Order: sequence, then C-alpha cells, then structure tokens
Amino acid sequence: MKRYAMETTVGIFVVIGLACIGYMAVKLGKIQLLGSDYYTLSAKFTSVSGLRVDSPIEMFGIEVGRVGRLAMNQEEQSAVVYMRIRKDAKVYDDAIASIRTSGLIGDKYVYIDPGGAGEVLKPGGVIRETESPTDLTELIGKYAFGELGKEKAKQ
Repeated sequence: MKRYAMETTVGIFVVIGLACIGYMAVKLGKIQLLGSDYYTLSAKFTSVSGLRVDSPIEMFGIEVGRVGRLAMNQEEQSAVVYMRIRKDAKVYDDAIASIRTSGLIGDKYVYIDPGGAGEVLKPGGVIRETESPTDLTELIGKYAFGELGKEKAKQ
C-alpha cells in the first residue's frame, strides 16, 4: 500500500511539472491557443531597411502591435509588411503607415497615423498610404560629396 502512495505522489509531481513546461513553452513561444487578440493588416513600402520581424507598431506613441512578417512583391517592386494589430486599435482606410527610427541611431518601428475620415479596415486590410524610412548614410554621403564638388569648382 505504501508503494502505491509513493508512485502516485511522484506521478502527480511529474504531471504538474509537464503542465508547467507546456505553459512556459506557450507563453515564451507567443503561441495563441484560444483565439487571438490581434488582427492582421499589411502595407507596401519602397524600402523596409532596418525593420525586423517583431519590431513594434505604434499609434499616438502607444505600442499597438508587432511586425509579423516581411515579404517582397516582385510584381509591384515593393516590400510588404504584415502587421499584427491589437483588436482594440482601430485603423481607418485613410491611415498612413511610416517607418521611423527611435532615437538617433535606434531601432526601426512602424508608426501608424490611424486616419478617421474613412471606414475601419477589416482584418487582412491594406494601408495604402506609406512613407519609407530615410537613409541617413545616403543623406550624409550626398551632403559630403556635394560639399566636395563645390570645393573643386572653386579651384
């Protein structure tokens, strides 16, 4: 009788341990088992330089989602950003999505100006108006070579 009590106790601890491991795997892996609190929108940009999967998406300075996937559209010569947006964040069909930098040399994120004059975008909708990021190294290069060109012209 004592032997079965010991085996039962060990079995209960094993089951509890496996349940804890399963819970941590779901939470750390960001897996949704019962529905999702997010919906997907997409936007097409000429460049998504520096943007990464899981980069934040902000509206009014508040994080409302994450970048889900980056893809190329060869036919339209554009990059497509698939975004997971919280269901409580309404984005309208006149919204503008832009890629910005946090700080001077910080990470890139997507900023959405949600609009408001049109209709609410449904899951799977597309934000038509976009602004690609400005490339600082290209601007610095143009400025530097522009100054060099002026100096040569003076001589």
